[in-house]
Amino acid sequence: MKAAILGFGTVGRGTYEALKETDCGLEVKKVLDLYVPSGYEDLVTTDFNDILFDSEITVVAEAMGGLHPSYEFVTACLEKGKSVVSSNKYLICTYYRELTELAEKNGCVLRYTPAVGGGIPWLNNLSRIARLDEILSFRGIVNGTTNYILDAMQTRSFPFKDALRVAQELGYAESDPTSDLNGADARRKCAISANIAFDTIMDEDDIPTFGIENITDRDVEIFGRMGVTARLIAEAVMTPSGISASVEPVLFPPESLESSIHVNYNCITLFGRRTGQLSFIGQGAGKDPTGCSLANDMLDAAYDTRRDSHVFPESIPPTDKTTVRKRYYIRCSDELSALGFSSPEEGAYITERMSLTDIHSLYDNLKDKNAFIASIDKEVTA
Repeated sequence: MKAAILGFGTVGRGTYEALKETDCGLEVKKVLDLYVPSGYEDLVTTDFNDILFDSEITVVAEAMGGLHPSYEFVTACLEKGKSVVSSNKYLICTYYRELTELAEKNGCVLRYTPAVGGGIPWLNNLSRIARLDEILSFRGIVNGTTNYILDAMQTRSFPFKDALRVAQELGYAESDPTSDLNGADARRKCAISANIAFDTIMDEDDIPTFGIENITDRDVEIFGRMGVTARLIAEAVMTPSGISASVEPVLFPPESLESSIHVNYNCITLFGRRTGQLSFIGQGAGKDPTGCSLANDMLDAAYDTRRDSHVFPESIPPTDKTTVRKRYYIRCSDELSALGFSSPEEGAYITERMSLTDIHSLYDNLKDKNAFIASIDKEVTA
């Protein structure tokens, strides 16, 4: 059986090598890239039509990233009846419903396991469990870049800029890490996971988000005195009023599972009514873990004759930004004593329990736009 890969960067090469070095029966006939590397003249093409109009190619892996031309290439393949797998969380998050319905209409497969968790088999297990169980909630560390930075700052006393620089040198962070630091990457992964967990269509803009771009050495020093560990967490909970989803730094006690996740590892936990608690831990990015995951999706699409028929429900659960209430840590230059918050350190405050709406409204009204905000896990009693 013949396949193709769109993009020959880190993930594309990892996918190609995983298939080539394994006797799995799936041959990569063509790879699309902007230029043809020496030694790959028979494999790499710069013309997408060489893949689109090749009737032998039945499975296409998209590893280009970004929205365009990835969107145009993926939709063209699905319209041709070619199954598509993707590691592109931006694409899947933005066009989730359209691509799902297009695959359904044309009798082909759309899979995107590595879009969340890289090498971790999170999404396919989440989908499998959701078929027979009610997912109550999930939460987790889904961005290896921010986890490396937070871990380095707390365990090795790295200043923020040094932690980011080393993460870039190690290949954990992009040259432009904005979407990691401001939480956009984790927000997209949260939306995709929520779509599967709760059979919904969640817009990433409906997920209130705080990133870690404003964290300082002083924040980390205060966390040390509080006896807590900071991790950037994507979370979604099904409440009686809808889906409460968020991305924000969370302060955990040292005995928590999240506190034990170091360097660039990811950790995602689901809570099912029948299944109970299940956690998935592993490499959230990288050539080999992500490439192997994408290659496995290609094999599933090529050899699994069962097609996952999916019809979206007529009624989509609303977002709920008021039911779930948490305590928050706020470090800022604004004077907040009048609000009745406790103040363990000068310029640092601990709030009473607040909703997502309330804490984001408070932040929007702060004069200090370099303020850092983190929610406090319920197991933290200080």
